[in-house]
Amino acid sequence: MPVPDVSVIVIVYNDADRLPTAVQSVLDQTHKSVEVLIVDDCSKDRSYEIAQELQAANPGRVRAFQLPQNSGGCGAPRNHGISEALGTYVIFLDSDDVLEENACRNMVAAAERTGADLVSGMCVRVYVDSRHGKTVDWYPWIYSTSRTLESITEMPDLLVFDTLSTNKCYRREFLLEQGLSFPVGIHYEDLLFSAQAYVAARRITLIPNRVYSWNVVENSSAKSISNRRHEIANFVHRMEIHRRVDELLEEKGYEDLKFRKDVKFLKHDLVLHLRDLPLLDNDYRHEFAELANSYLATISPQAYAEVQPIQAICAYLLGKEDWKNLMPAADALITPGKLTVPLVEKDGRIYWCAEHLDDPDGARILDVTAAGYHTRPLNKLSLGNRLTSYADDGQGKVRLGGSVVNPLGRVKAGAELTGTLEFRARRTSLQSFRFPLTSLTHGGRTLDWKAEADIARKLRPLGIIDVVWDVWLNLDIDGDTVSTRVSAGSIDVNSGHPLHVRPRLTRLVSDRIEPSVSKKGNLSYVLTASGAATVRTQGLIEEALRSKAAGVAKKSLRKARRMKKDLNSGETKVRVYHEVLSKLPIRKGLVVFESHMGKQFSDSPKAIYDEMRRQGIDFEAVWSYEGAKPTGFPKDATLVRRWSYAYLRALAQAEFWIDNQGFPASLTKRPGTTYIQTWHGSALKRMGFDLPQMKVLGRPERERLQRGLDRFDHFLVRSEHDVATLARGFRLREDRLLRAGYPRNDELVKAREQERESGSRERGPLAAELKIDPAKKVLLYAPTFRATPQGAVRRFELPFDVEGFAERFGDDYTLLIRSHYLNQVVLPPSVRGKVIDVSSGYDISPLLVLADALITDYSSLMFDYTLLDRPMIFFTYDYEEYAGEARGTYFDLREKAPGPVVGTEAALFAAVEELKSADTEYAGARERFAAEFGEYDRGTAAQQIVAKFFTSGSGK
Repeated sequence: MPVPDVSVIVIVYNDADRLPTAVQSVLDQTHKSVEVLIVDDCSKDRSYEIAQELQAANPGRVRAFQLPQNSGGCGAPRNHGISEALGTYVIFLDSDDVLEENACRNMVAAAERTGADLVSGMCVRVYVDSRHGKTVDWYPWIYSTSRTLESITEMPDLLVFDTLSTNKCYRREFLLEQGLSFPVGIHYEDLLFSAQAYVAARRITLIPNRVYSWNVVENSSAKSISNRRHEIANFVHRMEIHRRVDELLEEKGYEDLKFRKDVKFLKHDLVLHLRDLPLLDNDYRHEFAELANSYLATISPQAYAEVQPIQAICAYLLGKEDWKNLMPAADALITPGKLTVPLVEKDGRIYWCAEHLDDPDGARILDVTAAGYHTRPLNKLSLGNRLTSYADDGQGKVRLGGSVVNPLGRVKAGAELTGTLEFRARRTSLQSFRFPLTSLTHGGRTLDWKAEADIARKLRPLGIIDVVWDVWLNLDIDGDTVSTRVSAGSIDVNSGHPLHVRPRLTRLVSDRIEPSVSKKGNLSYVLTASGAATVRTQGLIEEALRSKAAGVAKKSLRKARRMKKDLNSGETKVRVYHEVLSKLPIRKGLVVFESHMGKQFSDSPKAIYDEMRRQGIDFEAVWSYEGAKPTGFPKDATLVRRWSYAYLRALAQAEFWIDNQGFPASLTKRPGTTYIQTWHGSALKRMGFDLPQMKVLGRPERERLQRGLDRFDHFLVRSEHDVATLARGFRLREDRLLRAGYPRNDELVKAREQERESGSRERGPLAAELKIDPAKKVLLYAPTFRATPQGAVRRFELPFDVEGFAERFGDDYTLLIRSHYLNQVVLPPSVRGKVIDVSSGYDISPLLVLADALITDYSSLMFDYTLLDRPMIFFTYDYEEYAGEARGTYFDLREKAPGPVVGTEAALFAAVEELKSADTEYAGARERFAAEFGEYDRGTAAQQIVAKFFTSGSGK
């Protein structure tokens, strides 16, 4: 018999039903020089008999072995397979998984081509009990392209994340020479074996091919070894394996690998067990803490800064064995973003709890100021809501009580509170039933509630299709609605009586509902059957649901769901817009306004709208908004959610489109519609086709962009600089340009004229609304948009010490911070009253009028603010990166800036100090800047637009 190229070692234990499928996936390999070694770990079922039958049916290709006694893990059978293997290469396969048909071919070819000791390919998790064929690629970024490593240190992520042994092909001589084998008698053997193989390999090749299907059964009654986390022995084994891997890395001097592994332990391995802690008893918790803390003592303190705050908080509190604060933190791990504690404010910072703040490490780790819990609206927070009592009367009534977290006491004692308890069918678009609360009181750190739900009389499920019901608490707090899931906590909800219900589809379907706890610890109810007839009927229904007729019905149902989903898809909406809505007649006088893609009622579209209302123009106003609920939009206009069918219909029938950024590019403007593009600022940064990245776009992408720009019938410009930059970058024709200035700047021009005439500055109502001390001057910091290197929107981190700024200048100045509308900023409580976030809810023009000076970087607000002839500071800490590598600029700001250009925090603070004296140094520069970049801003832009398009006799 010739020596095979590959030996695939298939290990099995009590898995007779699935073994043939695994073996067949090897026999069906497109690379034929493959042998199968089945190693049975002394199964109690027919696994070994099936293995022998497969050997008999495939002589020379399949060999079967059985260990004399069960080893209790994967290590011993795999080691036996290595000792019996004949192939040049070895691959491991579990009996419940399968190899991709080209796995051997692709991995052997890569090994032969590169001379690698180890070849690794893509593993895909296949959720076999998923209704929708769910699959998840296993760390796909590792396998995005072919790559050969001379050392594992070239790609630490491989060792840290891909710890599987089964998606790899090993040169057998390499395994024998290095004496590599799996540990026996201990779980998580893959972690150690993979680490040893990675470290020992002289060359490792990665291929972007799928090689292994890891079949996952989420709802299996028999849990896998790694999923039996409630067994303390499971954690003992995990810790021992981690210690052995650490010893290996330390022996080799791989400090960076050890650090990265520490980070993964905090964010993954430890988290897996911490999530289960609220469900386990005190004996388990204390033993777990003893084991975990001895290992946490070996982890680099710097690793805590590399994980999510809640993960670091849990690890720290575990180290302190602070169970009172750890249990809510562990609960927050289960549902990311859930706020399970009321928080503490101290010395102007927000902390998870009040304890341990005298420890510098504790204060640093427990500081959650950056999460913005103190600034986000309550209805944007996921508030923890734990049961405190549960009982039923045996007749179908349930009495529940609970407590909702009141973060930082933000719900005041005098707040108006009402609420309901809601039973909501988990399947969307089905029923829900609400019961009024019998009690809702303010408990200081909590809001305490009680409710009585007459389930037997009032909850009427359909049956079959709405089996699971989730419980929600809906609170009305001073007019704002806050909804939270009800968490079971430590309450035993299974100790009561069965609750009888009357499904609409007859009691033969189900006749009772029972409380249950979801995977995330939340209270739910599940429809069940009790009587023999009901159970028998349910069995018949389940059998019918597996029938051919049911298959047809299910197929029709899935088709209907797909149709509903498709109806709400962007592609369908665009098609309906063009094929249906655009056939409707244009409605004279219908004007659709939009600012910053629906995020605000602001800017030049607002200025035009206000002028039309001021003049009493007869028109039908529609404003678009983005998000679930519009705030700050006018009450005398029709509001439509962006991308809704109402929005599409309004655009299709509008006589005018007015916006400052761009209506959806995929929507064609009808010939009878006039598009007035006000734009949102003059250009320092290169725009449109002048951007460097535009040069690498293909012709179809460039043509699509140009079609979107060609929809503009009129484009407002405020200077010839706009003509030479924006108009050129967007490739707009001369006849599209309106040299009228920006309507939003009318307010600035008038403010300057009034100030010159009166010799005094009027702050107006906004200063009082923001509670600004009349004795203080106002600074406005308004930076431009910031993105991640990949172009994603990110939370904006202030590039200077805002607390230091407030301490140094807070007695003389109030600092307003206006981040770009696509960015977010979080201010610590310590600056309260001295620094104010005005990023949302305020139009920019009144803020500019209010400010005594502007601090910016590359924002186009510099061009607007110069109309006020007030001081400006340009804080360009990343000028070379932004102006050079990022996108380029039309001119060198450092040469033309009408104010000091600074690059460091110290220089910024020094420039603010200079503002205390009269600003005369840059007066000439400001005048030249205003003349060059705002020559058409004369304070009449809105009037000109209204006169041209909306008054009697005006034309398009």
